[in-house]
Amino acid sequence: MKKAIGTGVVALLLSAQSLAESPFGVTVYPGARADPAVAAQLKKAMRIEGHTYRTADSVEKVAGFYRSQQLKEAPGTSKTGAMFTGKGVSLTIQNPWADMETGKLNNDTLISIVKGK
Repeated sequence: MKKAIGTGVVALLLSAQSLAESPFGVTVYPGARADPAVAAQLKKAMRIEGHTYRTADSVEKVAGFYRSQQLKEAPGTSKTGAMFTGKGVSLTIQNPWADMETGKLNNDTLISIVKGK
């Protein structure tokens, strides 16, 4: 009985983790970590609902991942930024990027997944 309950708890946790890694139906770049503070800044400053993630990987590497996810790439992809749309979202990738509240320049890669754009 205890083993069955433990297995159920593990399955529930793994299921919740999977949901957290696919906001608005888009898979989050592997290894990227959520940054809810930046997502809150988006909501406050731009009145948009979104999820934000950070990674040490390059824009080019992250863009390659999203190309393979069948999202439509907007023209103008460069070493510092890319934009994709599809599945009811707009996804941007930036490096470097500036914190909207402090103006601090960050040198990791920011991935923003915004619903309905």
